[in-house]
Amino acid sequence: MIKLTPAERSALRAEAHGLKPIVLIGSDGLTANVIKEISLGLDSHGLIKVRVFGDDREARIAMYETICEQLKAAPVQHIGKLLVLYRPKVETEKTRASAGKGMREVTIVKASASGTKRPSVTKVLLKGNERVTQGGNIKRAKARQKSTKKSVLS
Repeated sequence: MIKLTPAERSALRAEAHGLKPIVLIGSDGLTANVIKEISLGLDSHGLIKVRVFGDDREARIAMYETICEQLKAAPVQHIGKLLVLYRPKVETEKTRASAGKGMREVTIVKASASGTKRPSVTKVLLKGNERVTQGGNIKRAKARQKSTKKSVLS
C-alpha cells in the first residue's frame, strides 16, 4: 500500500472533488470483476472515485482496505458511500495503429487572421499522395488521372 503525506492527501482530495465515480459496487459486493475495473481505472486515471451501494459502514471500510491492499493503492478519502483511491498512472508506450503504407501524421500551425490571437495547431493524417501547402491546406501531390474517353467526348 502506498503511504501519502498529509499534504499529498490534501492535494489529491482537492483534485478528486470534481470527479464522478467511475466504478459502482452493488449488492454483490467486491467481486473479481469489480477489482479488475478498479485496477483499470487506476491505471488509466491514477485518481478515481468508487461508489458503494450499501448501508453497512463496516463493510464499506473493509472493502476500502481490501481494495487498497490488493491493488497497492493509497486510500485518499472515505466520505459516506464514496471511496477515493490513488495509484500512480502506469506509463505505457502508445503505439499508433498501422494507418497503412505512406500514411503520416503532420502538425499544421496556422497564424490567426488578425495576428493578435494564438495560432491554431491541428494534427492531420496525410495519405501518400497528399502534401501541405504553404498556407496550411492539404492538396494532392499529383493531379488525378483524367479519363481519355471523357476528354474525347467533350
